[in-house]
Amino acid sequence: ALPELQNADVKWKDMDTKGKIVSLLFSWGKILFLLGLLYIFICSLDVLSSAFQLVGGKTAGDIIKDDSVLRNPLAGLMIGILVTIMVQSSSTSTSIVVSMVASGLINVRGAIPIIMGSNVGTSVTSTIVALVQAGNRNDLRRAFAGATVHDMFNWLSVIVLLPVELATDYIYYITKIIVDSLHIESGKDAPDLLKVITKPLTQAIIQLDKSVISGVATGDPVTLNKSFIKIFCKTTVLNVTVPGPENCTKGFCWTDAYLTWTLKNQSQKIGVEKCNHIFVNTALSDISVGIILLIFSILLLCTCLIVIVKVLHSLVKGKVAAIIKKTTNTDFPFPFAWVTGYIAIFVGAGLTFIVQSSSVFTSAITPLIGIGVLSIESAYPLTLGSNIGTTTTAIFAALASPGGTLSSSLQIALCHFLFNLSGVLLFYPIPITRLPIRMAKFLGNQTAAYRWFAVVYLILSFVILPLTVFGLSVAGWQYLTGIGIPFIMSVISIIVINIMQSKCPRFLPNILKSWDNFPLWLHSLKPWDKAITLMMDLCKNRFCCKYCHDKYCKLSGISGVKKNSKLYQNFAVNQILQSKKIPNWTLILGL
Repeated sequence: ALPELQNADVKWKDMDTKGKIVSLLFSWGKILFLLGLLYIFICSLDVLSSAFQLVGGKTAGDIIKDDSVLRNPLAGLMIGILVTIMVQSSSTSTSIVVSMVASGLINVRGAIPIIMGSNVGTSVTSTIVALVQAGNRNDLRRAFAGATVHDMFNWLSVIVLLPVELATDYIYYITKIIVDSLHIESGKDAPDLLKVITKPLTQAIIQLDKSVISGVATGDPVTLNKSFIKIFCKTTVLNVTVPGPENCTKGFCWTDAYLTWTLKNQSQKIGVEKCNHIFVNTALSDISVGIILLIFSILLLCTCLIVIVKVLHSLVKGKVAAIIKKTTNTDFPFPFAWVTGYIAIFVGAGLTFIVQSSSVFTSAITPLIGIGVLSIESAYPLTLGSNIGTTTTAIFAALASPGGTLSSSLQIALCHFLFNLSGVLLFYPIPITRLPIRMAKFLGNQTAAYRWFAVVYLILSFVILPLTVFGLSVAGWQYLTGIGIPFIMSVISIIVINIMQSKCPRFLPNILKSWDNFPLWLHSLKPWDKAITLMMDLCKNRFCCKYCHDKYCKLSGISGVKKNSKLYQNFAVNQILQSKKIPNWTLILGL
């Protein structure tokens, strides 16, 4: 439920002229400061993406170029997830796929599962951002649910639509008909809207040659030992006269021992003007620069988000909060209430097209959900719109492709669009089908009760599961089906039993009428919470210094309690987590 945001300030009508002027100046100052923080936040996401590409870009290219693995659609799906997580950009992973299709390494059918996987991988950013609000359980509950509603929608869309696509090829055939009927010629690049503002700062920090990833994926030998860091921003092509044995022309040939030489012209690309960024003349390796930027961007990102949440808490209160909550969470009057969600979808698509990143948009609304200004039900259609809006950039980029690769590039971009549109049609128009909301709320409640659950969820969903399925796919279909089918049947059985327990328990045997008949660790997180808390306490008592214990004890207001006692451990930990004297970033680092 959305909290009641109380206003402790003096009412406007009770202020004198000076008080009103000061209040307006403070309010406008906070708004400008908030816009500046959002600008730095978006720039830090861009730098974070560049850092991930420096650290794992070539590995991503090597993974994605194995055509024998890509013939397996499940392996392609998991590669799409892993590569997008590694480069932190669905646009980059999609551009790699476009390059591979254009070069003939894979066909459009084989690329569709990778596109679906990139859609799942891009949702991890907003989930990580939600962890910044771990200082308050209720804020974390709402923020994590608001972030994972994106995850749940993407996962459910893949689970339903990938088998349908493998059985019918409907995405492939529909997009092929559209591309064949348009007869479009190559056009201009996608318009830079928000990037026009952010480029001066981000390009002053780092600039990357993104063609290197595509070159590694397509097997270009020139890019194998080439750095991602862009050195020359302005290049030119010159004709260079070089000796050659063929096309010998009279007057231009000479004999050297038993060899006959001639002169011929070749084009050579040379650098004219160096780029202006911090690492243009660095002697560090790509991985070293990537690690430096990774640490810098994560610290900057967390700092911006924490301050943004604080500013929003101070700015959005009282009448302002009431107006914003009423505007964002109220439906149109009957009988047009159903229109509200579809307008929100268009708004989400438009705003995502402006910022040119679904990760940026969903990460920006996550703090609003956390502090209770935006409900999860209102954020859900905005998230669906952002999924559709992020595909428009790829469509514009595809239209800028050369004539030879235009058809395949545009078809892949349209496959991405049609996949997201199909997901919206499946999980939005009918209220009962809006399963991502209920699933996200369940995850939010679990995270609020057990903060470690958020980290476990991230590792399981975006690391262990993709790597396991990918490994089984590489091992062979026998291993994949032998392990995957029993696992899927077990999950389906548990879901069916849960439904029958609440709807018609009389048809179940006595042992299945309640999960209480089974060991507690099989159906509850409490035993796991005790085990994890015990391990954390052991690590704290073993590795933390006496000074840390004394400091925590002092902050928690505990005196005369032995540090090895159970009372000290439980009370101190709870007080530390809830204390306003300890900044949120220490909780994130601790987590």
